[in-house]
Amino acid sequence: MQHIRFVRGLGSAIALSASLGAGAALAQSDITVAMQLEPPHMDPTSAAAGAIDNVVYSNVFEGLTRFMGDGSVVPGLAESWDISEDGLTYTFHLHDGVTFHDGTTLDAGDVKFSLDRARAEDSANAQKALFAGIADVEVVDPLTVKVTLSEPNGSFLFNMAWGDAVIVAPESIDAIKQTPVGTGAFKFSQWVQGDKIVLEKNPAYWGTPAMLDHATFKFISDPTAAFASMMAEDVDVFVSFPAPENLPQFEADPRFQVLIGSTEGETILSINNKQPPFDNVLVREAVAHAIDRQAIIDGAMFGYGTPIGSHFAPHNPAYVDLTGQSAFDPEKSKALLAEAGFPDGFETTLHLPPPSYARRGGEIIAAQLAQVGIKAEIINVEWAQWLETVFRGKSFGLSIVSHTEPMDIGIYARPEYYFQYDNPAFQELMATLDATTDPAKRTEMLQQAQKIIADDYVNGYLFQFAAMSVAKAGVQGLWPNAPTQAVDLTGVSWAE
Repeated sequence: MQHIRFVRGLGSAIALSASLGAGAALAQSDITVAMQLEPPHMDPTSAAAGAIDNVVYSNVFEGLTRFMGDGSVVPGLAESWDISEDGLTYTFHLHDGVTFHDGTTLDAGDVKFSLDRARAEDSANAQKALFAGIADVEVVDPLTVKVTLSEPNGSFLFNMAWGDAVIVAPESIDAIKQTPVGTGAFKFSQWVQGDKIVLEKNPAYWGTPAMLDHATFKFISDPTAAFASMMAEDVDVFVSFPAPENLPQFEADPRFQVLIGSTEGETILSINNKQPPFDNVLVREAVAHAIDRQAIIDGAMFGYGTPIGSHFAPHNPAYVDLTGQSAFDPEKSKALLAEAGFPDGFETTLHLPPPSYARRGGEIIAAQLAQVGIKAEIINVEWAQWLETVFRGKSFGLSIVSHTEPMDIGIYARPEYYFQYDNPAFQELMATLDATTDPAKRTEMLQQAQKIIADDYVNGYLFQFAAMSVAKAGVQGLWPNAPTQAVDLTGVSWAE
């Protein structure tokens, strides 16, 4: 949650003309990327911090499959695979000639080690549930590994693309948190804690080589400092730029480009479905119609964000636009409250975690709810308090949070999840989805799932969090969208 390849792009370093008399070309082959949060360590398989994946996903570590910038899943370290007719056995065929950054060879034993480690009883993997359905991992030969599931799972190849599922080696696992050793197009070079992490090009990379020689990740947490560093051109790129109010200034400056895309962050007004009066669907529907999404996007995000009507990313091919079903309609909201037995409204709580989208958005939502008679007491909490009170304790009426895991509509099949939605029909649909591998059938079921939770008004669906990055004009190949938490530099270069 909020703060959780067929062929690589072709190209070569672009030469920039020297301005002095010799006229020689100087290759622009380094890049400095700024981001707000510094990773706590560098092992994506043992922590939930998205900042880890931002640095190492695809750059340093790779999985059997991988996400592309459009959200599609393609082969990674596995060049192909076979799926048994019963959907229980996946036989992965690994690329030949892949080596880790320490020179050791990647083989099926490393895959078995990684998957067994992730699903072990004492596993520290933040997404251990991704591996729960694995019954056995068998080394067939050095380049072939057979994974047997306890039941069919149509999301298995998708799950294997997560950063939590990258392949690591037993030889380097003890030091992985400080000196990560992967198979990616970049290898770890240096970490100056509190300042930067430096990666360098992997000359022995098995796939299409990186076009950059060095990549430095700088950590700048303060929005004012972020703006200053970019304007001074001290950094080349700032991913997830923290001050959306400054973006128009960058858009008007020819030195820069502003990349606005979609993320996997469904930003919602979470509703405690078991707490009266929210256990009444009419009340939840009234809340939905009391919300003016665009006013929230404009006021909290300075216009950056895509309205959503269900818990699903608009960039996903299976997306259905259901925003009209919960359109802003205060009069309808009042009528629904009266029908539910609350003609004069009621009081509740609105827990707001630290991010500005929540604090700014919460003030706007509280005012909108007040217009229909719902008095929401704002309670500002830190993340630790939010996790304890809202997420684990379920002691709340309303809250605001951005759910950033990829395609996580399945959380609505978990009655114990913090918003406590319990619909057996939805749970059965998700179980069927997991057992289905046919893409067309899966799309149909995902669309049905979106409609069910929209019909039940489980939460107030606000907007898909925008990916907002600023880069120098010459940088090309950055992902505009964020289908997973990653700053994939493997296809990034400088234009002429």
